[in-house]
Amino acid sequence: MKVLVTGGAGYVGSVVARLLVDAGHEVVVLDDLSRNDATQVPAGAVFVQARIQDAASVLTPEAGFDAVFHFAGLISAGESMSHPELHWEANTIGSLALLAAMRAAGVKRLVFSSTAATYGNPSEIPLTENAITKPVNTYGATKLAVDMAIASEAHAHELAAVSLRYFNVAGALVLPDGTMIGERHDPETHLIPIALEVAAGRREKLAVFGDDYPTPDGTCIRDYIHVGDLAQAHLLALAAARPGEHRVYNLGNGTGFSCMQVVEAVREVTGHALPVEIAPRRPGDPAELVASSAKAQAELGWTPAKTDLRDIVADAWTFYRSGL
Repeated sequence: MKVLVTGGAGYVGSVVARLLVDAGHEVVVLDDLSRNDATQVPAGAVFVQARIQDAASVLTPEAGFDAVFHFAGLISAGESMSHPELHWEANTIGSLALLAAMRAAGVKRLVFSSTAATYGNPSEIPLTENAITKPVNTYGATKLAVDMAIASEAHAHELAAVSLRYFNVAGALVLPDGTMIGERHDPETHLIPIALEVAAGRREKLAVFGDDYPTPDGTCIRDYIHVGDLAQAHLLALAAARPGEHRVYNLGNGTGFSCMQVVEAVREVTGHALPVEIAPRRPGDPAELVASSAKAQAELGWTPAKTDLRDIVADAWTFYRSGL
């Protein structure tokens, strides 16, 4: 199968691209490298540096693509509140351009990287796919808009589409040749890799945004999923896609950890002190997001293999030290 992976030089996109190459697929990676690194593109994949808005230059009718994995976009909830125009342009307008290019090229299968941020502040935990979608940040709103556009495209044009709503992705994938693919954002905004930078002495302290949330220790609670488990779900989702259907699946471990529990896990794994500073809340941060992945497990046959937070942190720490 010939597949296009947008954002395939990014964290999750590069891991999925590698699994696709290893499975024998013909893979083309499209990434503008505005926030990613070309070294993450797996060997065996063709790389095209281009904006998602220009996907039609790659997705031509003559190119013969069978499917698209769509990861390209901006991911920082905090930035989405201070610079919403960037997220609407990259995430929503860019995705609409991709859908138009797919339609013109006759490409009928899509797996979309969505997010748990589409739900906002949930009234029930764990979150199922039937939960009300009411984003509290622009990032979640842009992704929800794309989910809705994909649903319309499936209904009107027989697109076979799956949206995967991630919770917090972490860890690193160890490949058979011993190399690793891990998290490397610029700028870095995620808790675990920032905490590892502090543990390694590359940052003075870790800022925890808010300790007055309605949670046991006052800090936000999130569900952490290992990137290897998440990547496997994408391949299963492609196999499950059906013409005229837009399926939505939550992907997480079903267990929530507070920011301070993550801090303690990083201290335990690294053996380093981790100075913490409590900072003001960030706009758009829900108090608690924990997934129910029962639907994905039942319909996709997906089961996460690495669910212990310390194991996830340990993989991330091994990857981080490999680059020191």
